Amino acid sequence: MDMGQAPQGWVPVEHRLLGLDRRTFAAGFGALAVALLLIYGLQALNAAIPWHNEIRAGQVLDLGGGATAVPPVGWQLERGTLTGGAGAAATSLQVLLASGGATIELEGTSYDGSAAAFLEQVQRSEGDSGSVSGSRGSLTTDAGLVGVVESSTGPSGDAIDVAFKMAVGTTETVNSAPALLVRVRTAAGQFERYQDEVAAMLRSITPGAAR
Repeated sequence: MDMGQAPQGWVPVEHRLLGLDRRTFAAGFGALAVALLLIYGLQALNAAIPWHNEIRAGQVLDLGGGATAVPPVGWQLERGTLTGGAGAAATSLQVLLASGGATIELEGTSYDGSAAAFLEQVQRSEGDSGSVSGSRGSLTTDAGLVGVVESSTGPSGDAIDVAFKMAVGTTETVNSAPALLVRVRTAAGQFERYQDEVAAMLRSITPGAAR
């Protein structure tokens, strides 16, 4: 070794602090700041941003063509349109509400036939889900819409399907109206917790003024 040269890695005493090379502090602190931002900063930012899609009292869902429903207060509107917004189409409706582990999905489509036939077609298209179906019944909304309701339960949870034709009047008028499928899903044994809110929303569904 050349006695006139400093050994590799040797740090002059004027650049040392507690045995460390002060010239590397800037880069080190910069890396530490970035790491802390990624770990804690994004979480804090996410917590600071309020959720703007929580249903408030008085808000009404737009089901297209003048049809409406009153969603449960406090649920999150993850997909869909409220009245006064951009407007919804009854035959391509997609609405999703969520609260805890429960969801309510509303899907609108064209279908010529009764609500019972529509529900049967949906079930045939989905095949055997492995769930145990309960009895089928009917449900009449406050506006006079008559729906067909069927419950089921299985390993994936509790389910309620309700099919409507979005009109009242003669058989011809009802059969030619758009169809609405309401699907409620909860964890197994949890439907009772939400049934009052679900029932109130189902009763609130109204058809459009002109069909």
